[in-house]
Amino acid sequence: MSKVYYKTEEEIEQVRESANVLSQLLVEIAKEVKPGITTLSLDKLAFDFIQDHGGTPAFLNYHGFPYSLCISVNDQIVHGFPSDYVLKDGDIVSVDGGVTLNGFISDSAYTFGVGEISAEAQQLLDVTKASLYKGIEQAVVGKRVGDISYAVQEHVAPYNYGVVRELVGHGVGFHLHEKPEVPNYGKRGVGPKLEQGLVICIEPMINAGKAGVKFWEDGWTVSTIDGKLSAHFEQMVSIQKGKPDVLLNFEAIEKVLDKK
Repeated sequence: MSKVYYKTEEEIEQVRESANVLSQLLVEIAKEVKPGITTLSLDKLAFDFIQDHGGTPAFLNYHGFPYSLCISVNDQIVHGFPSDYVLKDGDIVSVDGGVTLNGFISDSAYTFGVGEISAEAQQLLDVTKASLYKGIEQAVVGKRVGDISYAVQEHVAPYNYGVVRELVGHGVGFHLHEKPEVPNYGKRGVGPKLEQGLVICIEPMINAGKAGVKFWEDGWTVSTIDGKLSAHFEQMVSIQKGKPDVLLNFEAIEKVLDKK
């Protein structure tokens, strides 16, 4: 969408309700991600869960996308199709979903390790998630989008990872994609000003190798240009004064993962 939409406090609470359903879904996904299951089975779980909670999958039929989740394995960055692919020990898998509830939209992604993953893969996940939190720290009234972008990029830089440039975060709430765009690279003090009532998705997409991407013939899937792993974490933040208002509960996901 070409417009920036500011939300009232009441509208932000409605977005939060949608985000709560999505948080609960990602917790259920976390329980199911293990060697031996197909990515299509995760998509079915999502479709059923969202409907059972009074919502509809925000991704399903969005510009023709045929599934409820984007599921991207290993070198796939984003927008991967759920399929008969069977997850195996050592894979990493980005699960990106959205919920429309009472007309309000949430959007989030989490990258899971499947079984025992390599130290290199674990570092990629840890660094990417940490860069997300560095970006979130900047998401307050008076800052600019560039402050978020720079914080993500600066955290990742010492690891020589590739920061994806073709795909960015975005505003969300009334529509799945609203202005402003929120890149994962940039300069401090530039870009649109962050004002109260803005709800944005911050979503680092970080490659273990080169930053370059490859777009698949299916029109959706995006993978790394060199076949190396990619990680993706996405969180929704309501811009407020003083401190960020994070709308999704990643802690609940991590409790499940810690028990595995």
